[in-house]
Amino acid sequence: MFILKRQDVEISSVQHPKRDQQVPILTYQGQTFRLISVFNAAQEEDAKAFWRDLTDNQGKACVLLEEPDRYSVWGKIRLEQFATEADHEVSLNPAYVKGALLMLQAVFIDIEDLLGNRQAGLFQKDISEVFKQWRFPQAVTPDAVKYLLTVDPLNAASLPAWQEHHLNTLLQELHRVGKSYFGNTTFAQRSIDALQDLPSNEQSQVSTWLNQSPLGKLWR
Repeated sequence: MFILKRQDVEISSVQHPKRDQQVPILTYQGQTFRLISVFNAAQEEDAKAFWRDLTDNQGKACVLLEEPDRYSVWGKIRLEQFATEADHEVSLNPAYVKGALLMLQAVFIDIEDLLGNRQAGLFQKDISEVFKQWRFPQAVTPDAVKYLLTVDPLNAASLPAWQEHHLNTLLQELHRVGKSYFGNTTFAQRSIDALQDLPSNEQSQVSTWLNQSPLGKLWR
């Protein structure tokens, strides 16, 4: 599809039909698009590679929005089908959220074990900033972040009501932050290994989702 500038589009939000959330919607020439993933200003090449993979390899109708402080990828959606798609999203997302939390916690534990408590504390602050910058629901306060880093996702009373673009953003930012702490990507495989804690059916769902996502290449 297209690379667009902020002045080319209108951005609004609609109420999620199943959750107490507003969903960002981009409108361009009468077409509507839903947020898929967000990249910071230094990740221009990553954003373009992600967008090209979706459009060229997966045949999805997507646009790349270029702004001074970030890049974002949006997928075409018909608003009248939004409720139906939301039903599908609700049935699949819990396994994805559990998997993302297990990967996040594995990196946190790795840093604590290998680099010490001080670095683990700094990592917690860095991840808090990611949650704050990209407006993750249920991840605003220090207590909420601590909960996400320590809760057992398999037996949690509740999971954060994140959407797929939150998970995409978390996994790309987690990889970037992890690499800055370790200086390499050896942590990635240990993080993926944490998915073995999931029940086999959920592990299969998460693995399939990661393999189909351009971001999955970061974690292989």
